[in-house]
Amino acid sequence: MPKTGTAVHRKRSIAVLTAVLVALTLGGCAAPQAEADAADDRPLVLTTFTVLADIARQVGGDEVRVESLLKTGAEIHGYEPTPSDLVRASGADLILDNGLGLEGWFQQFLTTVDVPHAVLSEGVQTLPIATGHYAGEPNPHAWMSPIAGQQYVTNVADALSGLLPDRADVFEASAAAYREELQAVADRLESAVSVLPADSRVLVTCEGAFSYLARDAGLDEGFLWAVNSDNEGTPQQIAATTRLVADRDVPTVFCESTVTDAVQRQVARTTGAAFAGPLYVDSLSRSGGPVPSYLDLLEHDVDVITKGLAHD
Repeated sequence: MPKTGTAVHRKRSIAVLTAVLVALTLGGCAAPQAEADAADDRPLVLTTFTVLADIARQVGGDEVRVESLLKTGAEIHGYEPTPSDLVRASGADLILDNGLGLEGWFQQFLTTVDVPHAVLSEGVQTLPIATGHYAGEPNPHAWMSPIAGQQYVTNVADALSGLLPDRADVFEASAAAYREELQAVADRLESAVSVLPADSRVLVTCEGAFSYLARDAGLDEGFLWAVNSDNEGTPQQIAATTRLVADRDVPTVFCESTVTDAVQRQVARTTGAAFAGPLYVDSLSRSGGPVPSYLDLLEHDVDVITKGLAHD
């Protein structure tokens, strides 16, 4: 989520930092975690959310221990960090975040902890947020593209190689194989979209989180709101999305797992389009769920989208 810059957010951040500093001074809150980690002496790589954690695990393998600040199913835009989050960050050997303003709540951490840090969207050709309060700022959801995702993988390998130089060959080999898997998803997406009627090649979702995937596939994009922190489903947004679906005869509309789908279902009823989902963006599922890995997330979304747009 782009930075809000609000006084409320700054006060909350200051309060969190103050609480953490007190806790660290007293030495009480870090002890249980330190004891739990003592049996695992691998470097700790901390990521902001679960998608990035899985990318780091796939590249790092058994060489590193990877943890995510956000839990499975959490919505990243409105997250409020806790004192224990900063304790975990201060004990990490490497911190990985998305950047592009997504984790504005996390920036205070970086000014407080002395830990190596890498931004995984570095080097991605960004797209602007199209509408709303943050119009013109970079769309932060670049990992939703299997093409841009390959740059994330490269950046993880580079960051891990900086942490463990003697294992750089291992990380690059894992990254190369992983990039091939992501490219296969991109190729399948492009092939499936290429046979769709040109007028119906429109991806309509709740949040505008699919700009990069739409660019990969040659899809036009529509959405009810640009970023989850904007007002969700204003009358103007609903009317504009409904007109788009009706005018382009879009066969199916979609919504994401971490937001309510009621408004999008109304669009579907009004226009006669089908409704499909959920799509996954900000969070993986648990191990037994539909998207326990980043690759599973992309494959799931590509399958749901391409089948929905091929719907008669």
